[in-house]
Amino acid sequence: MKAKFLSLAASLLLVGCSQAEEAVAPQAIPVRTVIVATQTVPNVIELPGRVEPVREAEVRARVTGIVQERLYEEGTDVSAGQPLFRIDPRELRASFNQTQAALTRAQATAANARAVVERYRPLVEENAISSQEYDAAIAASREAEANVAQIRAQLESASLQLGYTTVRAPISGRAGRAQVTEGALVSQPEGTLMTRIEQISSVYVSFAQAASEVIEIRRAIASGELALNDDEQMEVRLTMGNGAEYPVLGYIDFLDFSVDEQTGTVELRAEFSNPSRILLPGEFVRAKIYAGTVNNGITISQEAVTLTGDGGTVFVINEEGQAAVRPIMLGDMVDGKWIVESGLEPGDEVIVSNLQKIRPGVPVEVTNTPTGRRQAPTPSATTTGGGR
Repeated sequence: MKAKFLSLAASLLLVGCSQAEEAVAPQAIPVRTVIVATQTVPNVIELPGRVEPVREAEVRARVTGIVQERLYEEGTDVSAGQPLFRIDPRELRASFNQTQAALTRAQATAANARAVVERYRPLVEENAISSQEYDAAIAASREAEANVAQIRAQLESASLQLGYTTVRAPISGRAGRAQVTEGALVSQPEGTLMTRIEQISSVYVSFAQAASEVIEIRRAIASGELALNDDEQMEVRLTMGNGAEYPVLGYIDFLDFSVDEQTGTVELRAEFSNPSRILLPGEFVRAKIYAGTVNNGITISQEAVTLTGDGGTVFVINEEGQAAVRPIMLGDMVDGKWIVESGLEPGDEVIVSNLQKIRPGVPVEVTNTPTGRRQAPTPSATTTGGGR
């Protein structure tokens, strides 16, 4: 009787264990997947940059004097040649008048010397005067003419100096804040800065790229891994400091052929049209430089990627039909897809749905493949595995 009871208890225990194992057997999670394949993708280089005006002019004092008046409104557009400041001209006007009087006196002296030569010419032919006296008259006339030329040059210089008392804009553009006020002494030897004018209807954005990266790009172009556009123009897109995309495309217009010894970088520059003047000189931006295309690139849809501090992760299906985490390095996002720089190979099967339910090691069932390959393990196989 006791033996029968023990046998019955053992049977019930085995049945309970089997039911418990069947109850905890993981269920396959239905998922959709994509098979990784190579394709042509943009080669995107992301760099920080700084906005610079296309042209900038420093307006400096060209004469020494006292500022009388500011003739423009700060922060407004000015045209080339427009008066900006007036410097007290009285001292320079007096100097100009003095030089002009000296020129008049020198011209009178030269005219008298020429008249003497004209009177001496027939006399020397008649031997009424000596040749020495005639030669002296000619020399005096030439000296007087040279004196006239010298004073005329001085008068021209004085006229220029007088003209510089009206400080004019050297280029068209937006004039900045005045650096001097009325009553300030400005100096020609020191070249006192009075204001700045910037042209920002178009702007430059300057970047610095590591020399090693430039060398790698050149190697990739030479090997055929990287193909440039037919027009060889490199498109650039900007993200401004507030995170907004700048709507106008730019193009690289300058690439330095020397490496900065201190930073080990190569300077690049792009030009952007700035009709609305959204971009301001001195502003820091982030640029995406589209330097050709990579022939054997890999992309993955945004929904399949979980972002991390080091890049991102995706779930792939391993040989056992289970979900496995795969870390990847991400590049730029193009048309809603991440460019994958490393971590995935052609033929990898990446899960793109039900990611919130998946954990590493969980069996999955692919629902979007017609052949139903990579089916989840059968319940019997799972039970047998759990009973070992």
